[in-house]
Amino acid sequence: MTVMKWGFILVTLFMGPVGAFIYVLSCKPPVPEAHAEFVTPLWKQAVGSTVHCLAGDATGIILAAALTTAMGLRMWHDLVAEYVLGFVFGLFIFQALFMRDMFGGSYSRAVRKSLYPEWVSMNAVMAGMVPVMVILMSRDMSSMHPSSLRFWGVMSLATIAGFIAAYPVNLWLVGVGAKHGMGTVLALGKGGDTLPLMAGAELAIATQPVQDPGMHSLHGAAPQPKAKADMHSLHGAAPASSGSDSTLPRVTLPQQLAMAGLTLIALWGATLLAGVGGKLGMGTGTPMPGM
Repeated sequence: MTVMKWGFILVTLFMGPVGAFIYVLSCKPPVPEAHAEFVTPLWKQAVGSTVHCLAGDATGIILAAALTTAMGLRMWHDLVAEYVLGFVFGLFIFQALFMRDMFGGSYSRAVRKSLYPEWVSMNAVMAGMVPVMVILMSRDMSSMHPSSLRFWGVMSLATIAGFIAAYPVNLWLVGVGAKHGMGTVLALGKGGDTLPLMAGAELAIATQPVQDPGMHSLHGAAPQPKAKADMHSLHGAAPASSGSDSTLPRVTLPQQLAMAGLTLIALWGATLLAGVGGKLGMGTGTPMPGM
């Protein structure tokens, strides 16, 4: 999928060699024809989900950091702006806009369906990034300016921390079918047809490569039926019409609330750690000791 390609490009730009390593490990099969089967494991699906989330969130966060630095705002103002802009980029562009084909081509429906997964993912990303950014930048004023290589070094480390923090959340989201993972058009849909949100074994079936029946005849075996592009057959149901809400994630409201609570606690703890180890009230014009 095009959005995943751009996601990996952005994440690799932000994370450097670590991002490239993650791409090769999770998304680069030995041969292109084996991609669907290669990305089948749940942990790789979760990597794709995290990369997709991080590409949008980190783009907004880094842009906000550059803008607030230019405006000379205090660190805690910077964090608020980063959260808001990161969430806007993640939800309205990288999730809803780029993935609207999964929801019958409806942008508004894509926003509604992506709201919860993007929110809890964003909380986790910020929980990883905030302490790294605040603590390191509090100790080196030059790292607060986008014109400095140290700024990009800090942002790279923060993005890596954000990926680590967000991965367990995305693993859960993909596992319960509340968010797409890394897959092919066959698994994730394209062209306006609404596909069900699949998890675990269903996604593994959906991403299995189609085998040529002629190959089986060479071994005297009966040909296997080809996988259908319409994955609704996995559920024994007819395809839903565009805009239908008949396919829902298999996750309960208490589970959603529990995960939301955990990510909020993580974000609160990360902010507390940043306040203890860094200086949330510091502005870009605040002189540091020894400077």
